[in-house]
Amino acid sequence: MPENEEIINELGDNHIATSAETPLRKDAFVLTDDEKIASIKKDVENILLTLGMDLEDDSLKGTPNRVAKMFVKEIFGGLNPARKPSSSTFDNKYKYNEMLVEKNIVVYSTCEHHLLPIVGRAHVAYISKGTVVGLSKMNRIVDYFAKRPQVQERLNIQIVEELKKVLGTEDVACVIDAKHLCVNSRGIKDIESSTVTAEFGGKFKEENVRKEFLNYINLETKF
Repeated sequence: MPENEEIINELGDNHIATSAETPLRKDAFVLTDDEKIASIKKDVENILLTLGMDLEDDSLKGTPNRVAKMFVKEIFGGLNPARKPSSSTFDNKYKYNEMLVEKNIVVYSTCEHHLLPIVGRAHVAYISKGTVVGLSKMNRIVDYFAKRPQVQERLNIQIVEELKKVLGTEDVACVIDAKHLCVNSRGIKDIESSTVTAEFGGKFKEENVRKEFLNYINLETKF
């Protein structure tokens, strides 16, 4: 195996990110969604045919088109900036100056090294400096950045950086706990392990504030 290929494989197997930004080409959005679906459909057909699958079988006939649509409009839909959720903010008129935590946000993402699912929970918090954002917007921001080929550390950073911009404050934090099927279902095949990553900004770098946030995460939600 060539030396550079060994390095590339090692990078992927260790789930290392090369950038805090999603690596996109400059011409990433020259093609329309429909054009991308048509192109990907042909590639999926070729993969299945190469594997020896009979695409005339009723169960498989629609698979290439289904996969292509899923890639473009669903699991990788967060690549397109046109799908970025609007994040209207509001004046903090009730002067709530304590920490706000939105926990147990479901994360469905895809590992960019093997294109296998990442499934877990995100816990997001901020301390207002005069503005607040609707609770559902926090979920939507998490979902937007998750819906792309991803590395968990990068996902953490992108969520925090986006909320910093939206809220005009450095006081934002995010913890993600997720299972990676590239670890759970292939390779080492460890079905029990999960990966925890965190990004702390502003006041959340202070030990007492960070501890308060982590305590909130561990509270049992009853309803």
